Amino acid sequence: MNKNAIIEHITEWLNDYCDDSKMQGFVVGISGGIDSALTSTLCALTGRKTLLVTMPIRQTQAEYDRAKHHISDLLNRFNNIEALEINLTDAFTLLEQTLPESSQKDHLTMANVRSRLRMTTLYAVGQPNKCLVAGTGNKIEDFGVGFFTKYGDGGVDLSPIADLSKTQVRLLAEELNVIKEICEAAPTDGLWADGRTDEDQIGATYPELEWAMSFNGKQENLSERQKKVLVIYNRLNKINQHKMIPIPVCKIPFELF
Repeated sequence: MNKNAIIEHITEWLNDYCDDSKMQGFVVGISGGIDSALTSTLCALTGRKTLLVTMPIRQTQAEYDRAKHHISDLLNRFNNIEALEINLTDAFTLLEQTLPESSQKDHLTMANVRSRLRMTTLYAVGQPNKCLVAGTGNKIEDFGVGFFTKYGDGGVDLSPIADLSKTQVRLLAEELNVIKEICEAAPTDGLWADGRTDEDQIGATYPELEWAMSFNGKQENLSERQKKVLVIYNRLNKINQHKMIPIPVCKIPFELF
């Protein structure tokens, strides 16, 4: 893996896309995780305006602190960075109280509401600043198991790291001197009050999912754990296809018009 060449390629791609879009820069939601840390660093490397937005919603202290430390680090390293904190807890609580009780009691529903509220906020910040919303999903999340919220963190203008596995994201983050506490933190989507990790939710690690995504051999030669991971991967890949393919359009036969 030629890390420096990949970093240069992504930053050039970001600049080219920004030029073609007639926009001035990028806005990135900072979660305290490695994906948003790498994405924001790559955007900063373009030299264009880069808005870093933290959007806590009943956030764990560890996630909040990592996000703030990363932003402070980038502010010290780049002069094209602007930081905003928009606490969405009150807005989320009001929306939560307005929704039907069945929605309030469904924890996954409310986790997705958090993500969609953040997406709305990023666009509200990006549009008046002529900034593109940069996605932070990696290859496993976006095209493997669909581990993102439809029209939440999946609602973006462009995806700089969506062709990189989690392992490759980590390698590039270390190359770009992303702070150690983020590089070493367990991956989490930050949508749960108990701070549960991605592995807690998925049932497999990212290296295991990367293996499953590329597996094309005979299952009889696998260990029991490998077989279990394949079941997890294949199940999530199947049920989340609606996130990963274009929205279905009902085509009307010509003779009906």
